[in-house]
Amino acid sequence: MRSSLGYKTKKIKIMNEFALIFRNDFHPETGYSPEKLQDIMKQWQVWMGGMAAKGQLANLGTRLGGEGKTLKPSNLVTNGPYAEIKEMITGVIVVKAGDIDGATEIAKGCPILNNGGSVEVRNIIPIGAN
Repeated sequence: MRSSLGYKTKKIKIMNEFALIFRNDFHPETGYSPEKLQDIMKQWQVWMGGMAAKGQLANLGTRLGGEGKTLKPSNLVTNGPYAEIKEMITGVIVVKAGDIDGATEIAKGCPILNNGGSVEVRNIIPIGAN
């Protein structure tokens, strides 16, 4: 592409950030064998490493445990984040993509989809943005 003065210009691709929120059925009694856990971890490492190599990984995020409490109005505290749900949020990462469709394409490679889980893709609105 050339500018009006004839100089070569480069089109800049705007990258936005999207949260990938991982959900899985909550069944604490179900356990994976050590071999299965190792296989699952390898799948995550390959997927996340691929995103990092392409510059798509904005934040490694975090894994969430099953222990928790929920605070509701009037200081009502319930045990666990799963009192009224079948699925619980198990983690979140932040990826870079041009738009939500691009972020959804990235999410399609998530290993949690191979193990009965789901991925919610949400745009991130920077603090101070309108």
